[in-house]
Amino acid sequence: MRKLRNKELNRLSVEEFKHAKKTPIVVVLDNVRSLNNVGSVFRTSDALCLQEIYLCGITPTPPHNDIHKTALGAEDSMRWSYHEDTISAILALKNKGYKVYCVEQAVGSTSLLDFKPVQDQKMALIFGNEVKGVQQAVIDTADACIEIPQFGTKHSLNISVSAGIVLWEAGKYIRGMV
Repeated sequence: MRKLRNKELNRLSVEEFKHAKKTPIVVVLDNVRSLNNVGSVFRTSDALCLQEIYLCGITPTPPHNDIHKTALGAEDSMRWSYHEDTISAILALKNKGYKVYCVEQAVGSTSLLDFKPVQDQKMALIFGNEVKGVQQAVIDTADACIEIPQFGTKHSLNISVSAGIVLWEAGKYIRGMV
């Protein structure tokens, strides 16, 4: 084996990315405060060719050097929008036919191990604040919650790690890779 060179990765240009067929997932960040976490979600969303990112409440928006530091330019390729109120953003997504899921530890949540979305299903995945998680009012508005099984003492993952895990798992079903 040998490591691939950058020119062998078949990367899309920003313009090609903007016109590429997207995985119909909208990422919703509900009051995520860390600029680095936001940048990481941009980078992951670009890597998985997702539809869009909704930045809600206190979530910072580009342009910002600390977002760019982890996004590595994905803030230029990914479509994003700012929404002052997460619930209004979710209701608008539901009206467009999106199924809305919170990634949160909640009574009645579905384990990520059992979460099997339908190919081409339009979906919004909500990730919450680093300390408080997804707001209860947002959970009340969503269709369901997805929970990542955890086995240690913390039962808490960084939002960028949670996003990477859940977006990959959901995306592989929606893209028909399973």
